[in-house]
Amino acid sequence: MGPGPVLFGILNVTPDSFSDGGEFFGAGPAVSHAEGLLDEGAHVVDVGGESTRPGSDPVSPEEEVRRVVPVVRGILEARPGTRVSVDTYRASTAEAALDAGAAIVNDVTALGGDPRMAGVVAERGCPVVLMHMLGEPKTMQENPRYDDVVREVRDYLAGRAERAISAGVDPGDVVLDPGIGFGKKLEHNLQLLRRLDEIVELGFPVLVGTSRKGFLGRILGSDDPKARVFGTVATSVTSYDRGATAFRVHDVRANREALEVAAAVRGA
Repeated sequence: MGPGPVLFGILNVTPDSFSDGGEFFGAGPAVSHAEGLLDEGAHVVDVGGESTRPGSDPVSPEEEVRRVVPVVRGILEARPGTRVSVDTYRASTAEAALDAGAAIVNDVTALGGDPRMAGVVAERGCPVVLMHMLGEPKTMQENPRYDDVVREVRDYLAGRAERAISAGVDPGDVVLDPGIGFGKKLEHNLQLLRRLDEIVELGFPVLVGTSRKGFLGRILGSDDPKARVFGTVATSVTSYDRGATAFRVHDVRANREALEVAAAVRGA
Protein backbone atom coordinates (compact mmCIF):
# COMPACT_ATOMS: atom_id res chain seq x y z
CA MET A 1 0.00 0.00 0.00
CA GLY A 2 3.02 2.32 0.18
CA PRO A 3 5.37 3.41 2.98
CA GLY A 4 3.61 6.17 5.02
CA PRO A 5 -0.07 6.39 6.01
CA VAL A 6 -2.39 5.78 3.03
CA LEU A 7 -5.60 7.81 2.97
CA PHE A 8 -8.72 6.43 1.28
CA GLY A 9 -11.08 9.33 0.61
CA ILE A 10 -14.71 8.21 0.92
CA LEU A 11 -17.01 8.84 -2.05
CA ASN A 12 -20.53 7.51 -1.48
CA VAL A 13 -22.61 7.63 -4.65
CA THR A 14 -25.73 6.66 -2.71
CA PRO A 15 -28.90 8.49 -1.70
CA ASP A 16 -28.81 7.05 1.84
CA SER A 17 -25.33 6.80 3.38
CA PHE A 18 -25.27 7.85 7.04
CA SER A 19 -23.06 10.93 6.73
CA ASP A 20 -23.24 12.23 3.17
CA GLY A 21 -26.10 10.30 1.53
CA GLY A 22 -27.38 12.07 -1.57
CA GLU A 23 -24.70 14.76 -1.57
CA PHE A 24 -22.64 13.26 -4.39
CA PHE A 25 -25.36 11.14 -6.01
CA GLY A 26 -24.74 11.51 -9.74
CA ALA A 27 -21.54 11.45 -11.75
CA GLY A 28 -20.93 15.22 -11.98
CA PRO A 29 -21.05 16.06 -8.25
CA ALA A 30 -19.27 12.78 -7.44
CA VAL A 31 -16.30 13.48 -9.73
CA SER A 32 -16.01 17.05 -8.39
CA HIS A 33 -15.96 15.71 -4.85
CA ALA A 34 -13.34 13.12 -5.80
CA GLU A 35 -11.13 15.92 -7.14
CA GLY A 36 -11.57 17.74 -3.82
CA LEU A 37 -10.52 14.60 -1.91
CA LEU A 38 -7.41 14.29 -4.11
CA ASP A 39 -6.57 17.98 -3.67
CA GLU A 40 -6.71 17.45 0.11
CA GLY A 41 -4.18 14.63 -0.19
CA ALA A 42 -6.15 11.39 -0.64
CA HIS A 43 -4.01 8.58 -2.08
CA VAL A 44 -7.05 6.50 -3.09
CA VAL A 45 -10.67 7.43 -3.85
CA ASP A 46 -13.01 4.75 -2.47
CA VAL A 47 -16.24 4.70 -4.51
CA GLY A 48 -19.30 2.94 -3.09
CA GLY A 49 -22.72 2.54 -4.69
CA GLU A 50 -24.58 0.81 -1.87
CA SER A 51 -24.99 2.14 1.66
CA THR A 52 -23.79 -0.19 4.44
CA ARG A 53 -25.01 2.03 7.30
CA PRO A 54 -26.87 0.17 10.07
CA GLY A 55 -30.41 -0.65 8.94
CA SER A 56 -29.74 -0.08 5.23
CA ASP A 57 -31.27 -2.22 2.47
CA PRO A 58 -29.23 -3.65 -0.41
CA VAL A 59 -29.62 -2.28 -3.95
CA SER A 60 -29.77 -4.40 -7.12
CA PRO A 61 -26.47 -5.39 -8.77
CA GLU A 62 -27.52 -3.45 -11.92
CA GLU A 63 -28.22 -0.29 -9.94
CA GLU A 64 -24.91 -0.56 -8.11
CA VAL A 65 -23.00 -0.79 -11.42
CA ARG A 66 -25.05 2.10 -12.85
CA ARG A 67 -24.04 4.29 -9.91
CA VAL A 68 -20.39 3.31 -9.68
CA VAL A 69 -18.97 2.81 -13.18
CA PRO A 70 -19.59 6.30 -14.63
CA VAL A 71 -18.00 7.79 -11.52
CA VAL A 72 -14.89 5.59 -11.77
CA ARG A 73 -14.54 6.56 -15.44
CA GLY A 74 -15.18 10.22 -14.69
CA ILE A 75 -12.52 10.36 -11.97
CA LEU A 76 -9.92 8.78 -14.24
CA GLU A 77 -10.79 11.14 -17.10
CA ALA A 78 -10.52 14.17 -14.82
CA ARG A 79 -7.42 12.91 -12.98
CA PRO A 80 -5.57 10.21 -14.93
CA GLY A 81 -3.42 7.97 -12.75
CA THR A 82 -5.70 8.21 -9.71
CA ARG A 83 -5.96 5.01 -7.66
CA VAL A 84 -9.64 4.22 -7.37
CA SER A 85 -11.03 1.62 -4.99
CA VAL A 86 -14.49 0.10 -5.44
CA ASP A 87 -16.42 -0.57 -2.24
CA THR A 88 -18.49 -3.63 -3.17
CA TYR A 89 -19.03 -7.28 -2.24
CA ARG A 90 -20.40 -8.20 -5.69
CA ALA A 91 -18.08 -9.76 -8.27
CA SER A 92 -20.08 -8.25 -11.16
CA THR A 93 -19.65 -4.71 -9.78
CA ALA A 94 -15.97 -5.31 -9.05
CA GLU A 95 -15.38 -6.55 -12.60
CA ALA A 96 -17.20 -3.59 -14.14
CA ALA A 97 -15.31 -1.10 -11.95
CA LEU A 98 -11.93 -2.75 -12.62
CA ASP A 99 -12.72 -2.71 -16.36
CA ALA A 100 -13.42 1.03 -15.99
CA GLY A 101 -9.98 1.53 -14.40
CA ALA A 102 -10.42 0.91 -10.65
CA ALA A 103 -7.37 -0.66 -9.01
CA ILE A 104 -8.52 -1.94 -5.58
CA VAL A 105 -11.53 -3.90 -4.28
CA ASN A 106 -12.85 -3.04 -0.81
CA ASP A 107 -15.15 -5.88 0.29
CA VAL A 108 -17.13 -5.48 3.53
CA THR A 109 -17.93 -9.21 3.47
CA ALA A 110 -14.24 -10.26 3.16
CA LEU A 111 -15.00 -12.28 -0.01
CA GLY A 112 -17.93 -14.02 1.73
CA GLY A 113 -20.78 -12.18 -0.01
CA ASP A 114 -20.25 -13.51 -3.53
CA PRO A 115 -18.65 -16.89 -4.34
CA ARG A 116 -17.04 -15.41 -7.49
CA MET A 117 -15.30 -12.48 -5.81
CA ALA A 118 -12.12 -14.30 -4.68
CA GLY A 119 -11.55 -15.54 -8.22
CA VAL A 120 -12.06 -12.08 -9.72
CA VAL A 121 -9.58 -10.47 -7.33
CA ALA A 122 -7.02 -13.26 -7.89
CA GLU A 123 -7.37 -13.10 -11.66
CA ARG A 124 -7.05 -9.29 -11.78
CA GLY A 125 -4.10 -9.25 -9.37
CA CYS A 126 -5.45 -6.24 -7.47
CA PRO A 127 -5.26 -5.40 -3.77
CA VAL A 128 -8.33 -6.38 -1.75
CA VAL A 129 -9.52 -5.05 1.61
CA LEU A 130 -11.09 -7.79 3.75
CA MET A 131 -13.40 -6.40 6.44
CA HIS A 132 -15.01 -8.01 9.48
CA MET A 133 -18.76 -7.57 9.87
CA LEU A 134 -21.04 -9.41 12.28
CA GLY A 135 -24.22 -10.25 10.36
CA GLU A 136 -25.38 -7.84 7.65
CA PRO A 137 -25.97 -4.07 7.56
CA LYS A 138 -29.76 -4.40 7.98
CA THR A 139 -29.47 -6.08 11.40
CA MET A 140 -25.81 -5.87 12.49
CA GLN A 141 -26.34 -3.32 15.28
CA GLU A 142 -29.37 -4.98 16.89
CA ASN A 143 -27.48 -6.83 19.62
CA PRO A 144 -23.90 -7.71 18.69
CA ARG A 145 -22.22 -10.10 21.19
CA TYR A 146 -18.66 -11.34 21.56
CA ASP A 147 -16.71 -13.20 24.24
CA ASP A 148 -13.46 -11.47 23.23
CA VAL A 149 -14.08 -9.12 20.32
CA VAL A 150 -10.41 -8.63 19.40
CA ARG A 151 -9.57 -12.33 19.38
CA GLU A 152 -12.73 -13.17 17.41
CA VAL A 153 -12.18 -10.43 14.80
CA ARG A 154 -8.49 -11.36 14.53
CA ASP A 155 -9.26 -15.06 14.01
CA TYR A 156 -11.95 -14.25 11.44
CA LEU A 157 -9.62 -11.97 9.45
CA ALA A 158 -6.78 -14.51 9.60
CA GLY A 159 -9.17 -17.11 8.16
CA ARG A 160 -10.41 -14.80 5.42
CA ALA A 161 -6.83 -13.87 4.46
CA GLU A 162 -6.01 -17.58 4.23
CA ARG A 163 -9.10 -18.15 2.07
CA ALA A 164 -8.09 -15.30 -0.27
CA ILE A 165 -4.52 -16.58 -0.61
CA SER A 166 -5.68 -20.17 -1.25
CA ALA A 167 -7.92 -18.76 -4.03
CA GLY A 168 -4.84 -17.29 -5.68
CA VAL A 169 -4.74 -13.75 -4.26
CA ASP A 170 -1.15 -12.57 -3.77
CA PRO A 171 -0.43 -12.33 0.00
CA GLY A 172 1.03 -8.86 -0.71
CA ASP A 173 -2.38 -7.73 -2.01
CA VAL A 174 -4.31 -8.55 1.19
CA VAL A 175 -5.36 -5.67 3.48
CA LEU A 176 -7.33 -6.27 6.71
CA ASP A 177 -10.04 -4.04 8.20
CA PRO A 178 -11.47 -4.78 11.68
CA GLY A 179 -14.80 -3.25 10.63
CA ILE A 180 -15.28 -0.58 13.28
CA GLY A 181 -19.02 -0.02 13.75
CA PHE A 182 -20.06 -3.08 11.72
CA GLY A 183 -21.86 -5.25 14.26
CA LYS A 184 -20.07 -3.72 17.26
CA LYS A 185 -21.15 -1.78 20.34
CA LEU A 186 -19.17 1.19 21.69
CA GLU A 187 -17.03 -0.98 23.98
CA HIS A 188 -16.26 -3.41 21.12
CA ASN A 189 -15.03 -0.56 18.91
CA LEU A 190 -12.86 0.85 21.71
CA GLN A 191 -11.34 -2.57 22.46
CA LEU A 192 -10.52 -3.09 18.78
CA LEU A 193 -8.81 0.30 18.59
CA ARG A 194 -6.94 -0.22 21.87
CA ARG A 195 -5.67 -3.68 20.89
CA LEU A 196 -5.29 -3.04 17.16
CA ASP A 197 -1.65 -4.20 17.33
CA GLU A 198 -2.98 -7.77 17.82
CA ILE A 199 -4.54 -7.59 14.34
CA VAL A 200 -1.46 -5.86 12.88
CA GLU A 201 0.59 -8.84 14.18
CA LEU A 202 -1.06 -11.05 11.53
CA GLY A 203 1.43 -9.45 9.13
CA PHE A 204 -0.91 -7.74 6.65
CA PRO A 205 -1.50 -3.99 6.23
CA VAL A 206 -4.44 -2.86 8.37
CA LEU A 207 -7.00 -0.28 7.25
CA VAL A 208 -9.13 1.51 9.84
CA GLY A 209 -12.47 3.16 9.06
CA THR A 210 -13.84 5.18 11.96
CA SER A 211 -14.77 8.31 10.03
CA ARG A 212 -17.73 10.20 11.56
CA LYS A 213 -19.15 6.95 12.96
CA GLY A 214 -21.85 6.66 15.60
CA PHE A 215 -19.59 5.44 18.42
CA LEU A 216 -17.71 8.77 18.20
CA GLY A 217 -21.02 10.56 18.55
CA ARG A 218 -21.73 8.56 21.70
CA ILE A 219 -18.39 9.55 23.21
CA LEU A 220 -18.72 13.20 22.13
CA GLY A 221 -22.46 13.58 22.70
CA SER A 222 -23.07 14.58 19.09
CA ASP A 223 -25.86 13.45 16.76
CA ASP A 224 -24.33 15.26 13.77
CA PRO A 225 -21.89 13.02 11.84
CA LYS A 226 -20.12 16.10 10.43
CA ALA A 227 -19.29 17.29 13.95
CA ARG A 228 -17.12 14.20 14.53
CA VAL A 229 -14.03 15.27 12.55
CA PHE A 230 -11.75 15.79 15.56
CA GLY A 231 -12.91 12.52 17.11
CA THR A 232 -12.10 10.75 13.85
CA VAL A 233 -8.63 12.32 13.75
CA ALA A 234 -7.94 11.10 17.31
CA THR A 235 -8.77 7.52 16.31
CA SER A 236 -6.62 7.78 13.15
CA VAL A 237 -3.57 8.86 15.16
CA THR A 238 -4.03 6.25 17.90
CA SER A 239 -4.56 3.55 15.23
CA TYR A 240 -1.40 4.67 13.42
CA ASP A 241 0.52 4.40 16.69
CA ARG A 242 -0.72 0.80 17.01
CA GLY A 243 0.42 -0.11 13.49
CA ALA A 244 -2.47 0.73 11.11
CA THR A 245 -1.22 1.97 7.74
CA ALA A 246 -4.40 2.88 5.85
CA PHE A 247 -7.31 5.11 6.87
CA ARG A 248 -10.71 5.44 5.20
CA VAL A 249 -11.97 8.98 5.87
CA HIS A 250 -14.41 11.65 4.75
CA ASP A 251 -12.27 14.57 5.96
CA VAL A 252 -8.98 13.98 4.18
CA ARG A 253 -7.02 17.11 5.02
CA ALA A 254 -7.58 16.99 8.79
CA ASN A 255 -6.56 13.32 8.96
CA ARG A 256 -3.64 13.74 6.56
CA GLU A 257 -2.12 16.60 8.55
CA ALA A 258 -2.51 14.80 11.86
CA LEU A 259 -0.97 11.61 10.45
CA GLU A 260 1.91 13.55 8.85
CA VAL A 261 2.76 14.98 12.27
CA ALA A 262 2.45 11.53 13.92
CA ALA A 263 4.72 10.06 11.21
CA ALA A 264 7.28 12.86 11.74
CA VAL A 265 7.33 12.18 15.48
CA ARG A 266 7.77 8.46 14.87
CA GLY A 267 10.61 9.10 12.41
CA ALA A 268 12.46 11.64 14.57
